[in-house]
Amino acid sequence: MARRLGAAALLLAATLLGGCSSLRLPGLPLPWPASTPAPAEMPVAAPAAPKALPVPAATPRPHPPDAVPRVVSIPQGAPNVPYEIKGEAYEPENEDVPLVETGIASWYGRPFHGRRTATGEVYDMNAMTAAHKTMPLPSYAVVRNPKNRREVVVRVNDRGPFKPGRVIDLSRAAARKLGISGIAPVEVRRLTHAEIRSGSWKLPAQRLAGTIHGNE
Repeated sequence: MARRLGAAALLLAATLLGGCSSLRLPGLPLPWPASTPAPAEMPVAAPAAPKALPVPAATPRPHPPDAVPRVVSIPQGAPNVPYEIKGEAYEPENEDVPLVETGIASWYGRPFHGRRTATGEVYDMNAMTAAHKTMPLPSYAVVRNPKNRREVVVRVNDRGPFKPGRVIDLSRAAARKLGISGIAPVEVRRLTHAEIRSGSWKLPAQRLAGTIHGNE
């Protein structure tokens, strides 16, 4: 009897131990609250581009004033002596003589800017000057563009142009004021000392040209 009771006790203990492996404890709450998901990051807006300032309209560069004619003595030596360029001989005037002619005008600019002219002056492409092959230097001349009827007064202080058919080489400023971008036909008249003294050079070109031709 005692043996049966011992066997039964052992069987009960084994059953209890076997059941322990299948026991599940009830879930216990954590000692801290469950963490909440982090809020979604808001996209950072790109900084606004600065507003472009209005670009002021380009102001056209004003034309320089015309040369002011004045009586200047004409040297009897250089630059009013015969010379030769590219095999062509030229004999400049060395007296205060009138000159009226028509032909093609050209202009010269930056490559010659700052160089010495035939009179020894420094060439300024932004000044109202010109070059002529035979006009006595220095001289003053009225140059007219018959296409648009513009006129300029220039100081002639250099020699040129040395291309066939061209009668005067204008500074860049003089050409622009006449509305010439390349070459163009012009009318040229030299102002004599008498015209400068009397102010008759301010008369219309036709009247002055007629006066000059009438006195020849």
